[in-house]
Amino acid sequence: MSQYILFNDQFYESNAPLLQAQNRGFKFGDGLFESMRMCNGKLKFPELHADRLHAGMKALKMEGYTLLDDYFLKQKTSELAKKNKIHGNARFRLTIYRNGEGLYTPQSNKVGYLLEASALSNAAYELNTKGLIVDVYDEIPKPINKLSNCKTTNALLYVMAGLYQKQHRLDEALLLNQNGFLCESTSSNVFVVYQGQIYTPALSEGCVAGVMRNVVMQLAKQNQLPLIEAQINPQILNEAEEVFVTNAVSGIRWVMGYGRKRYFNEVAKALSTKLNSL
Repeated sequence: MSQYILFNDQFYESNAPLLQAQNRGFKFGDGLFESMRMCNGKLKFPELHADRLHAGMKALKMEGYTLLDDYFLKQKTSELAKKNKIHGNARFRLTIYRNGEGLYTPQSNKVGYLLEASALSNAAYELNTKGLIVDVYDEIPKPINKLSNCKTTNALLYVMAGLYQKQHRLDEALLLNQNGFLCESTSSNVFVVYQGQIYTPALSEGCVAGVMRNVVMQLAKQNQLPLIEAQINPQILNEAEEVFVTNAVSGIRWVMGYGRKRYFNEVAKALSTKLNSL
């Protein structure tokens, strides 16, 4: 963690005791967050992050989303990087929480925010040299509802999947939705290459509406790569040619193995090259 954080437009040391007992993010998971990446001093895809933030705040009936636009994201991340003497390459986490007191019913829908930063060594997205080992986590399915596509601070499902991942010495765990179909992974969206076509779970399957998911879908379309949003049976993992996962900080990471199944990485490699040209 860097030396400073930005909390409601004020810089504080990262270990400063700022959390109050009535904080709704702490008490109820009443908030959203965005993970973002800066490369060579430029925040990547700020418009897409702002759009997703607006959609999530609207869904949670939070006020003030029009103020948290792409200009706000670029300005605040730049200020925090400069304060922490980070020279161009960083990851950020912006947490938005409802600032009102109250029990389950909030007394106000105004918001506060916390921005954190940490330095990265690479100035570009790098495809992993060693492929990931994954398995399916099926102990707790992800429900499909109005909030499923939002990146909320209510993340117990991902915590439990992360514990499963650690226990079984995996690099990622793949989550299923309430109907038993592929949804996403512990920290990423999922793409499967099967019979020359790229498939990814549709938003109607309950996955988070990832920014990098959006970018990869656009890249596939621009380069005439067939990509289909679909309902995906996990059995396809036994037949697929490739599996890769995406998120805004790591970009594209290819999966090497699922059980005894082994995968290639040609499509992931090609898309990763295209990603770094943006």
